[in-house]
Amino acid sequence: MHVRWFGWGGARLIAFPTTMGNHNEWPNRYMPDVLREHLARGWLQLWCVDTNHDASWYDKKRHPGDRAWQHLRYDAYIRDELLPFTQHVNGNPFVIATGASFGAFHAMSIGLRNPGHFHRIIGMSGMYDIDGMVGGYSDQNVHAANPASFVSFENDHGRLSAMRRQDIIIAIGKHDPHYEQNKSFSGMLWGKGVGNALREWEGNAHDWPYWEKMIVQYVGGHD
Repeated sequence: MHVRWFGWGGARLIAFPTTMGNHNEWPNRYMPDVLREHLARGWLQLWCVDTNHDASWYDKKRHPGDRAWQHLRYDAYIRDELLPFTQHVNGNPFVIATGASFGAFHAMSIGLRNPGHFHRIIGMSGMYDIDGMVGGYSDQNVHAANPASFVSFENDHGRLSAMRRQDIIIAIGKHDPHYEQNKSFSGMLWGKGVGNALREWEGNAHDWPYWEKMIVQYVGGHD
């Protein structure tokens, strides 16, 4: 797994790429330039990570349960390897998970599964129910990876308390195909007492020019 980082201090922003993207996607899309002031002033350190999409959700030859298991292996890598390394480089305790499109799924899934490790989650144009990607199949691995599933069944007081301390921002275009799903997921979180900021953008808003504006607007917290 490769990783690239930009900036010298501040909150650690873990940026997950879109479908089949890698650690070069955010730099190639000039996102460090978009966040130039935050990086230069030491408000933020941007970490651009790899994924295992080709071995998990997008390897259609694998059984759905195995795809979910591969995702959970990636979740463990982020928690047990990537985050300790980022802390070694930069001891700032505040960690943000973000991503756009399928990267938003990763940010939300991994951020909510590990609420003690992530303090803010910014999902931009995301999908938070992967039922369609597994053809309706479910087992304990799919359940554990799917935010719409594991959040709805979460009853552990300690985990819910940790989630309630997170700053969760869900940004979605009103014409995005996943708009209603985002509204439903936001309501599900509120139903668990987990506050979140649902931010609705005009139009589809599912492209990099919009995500540039979203990340600048929300990286410091919900408006």
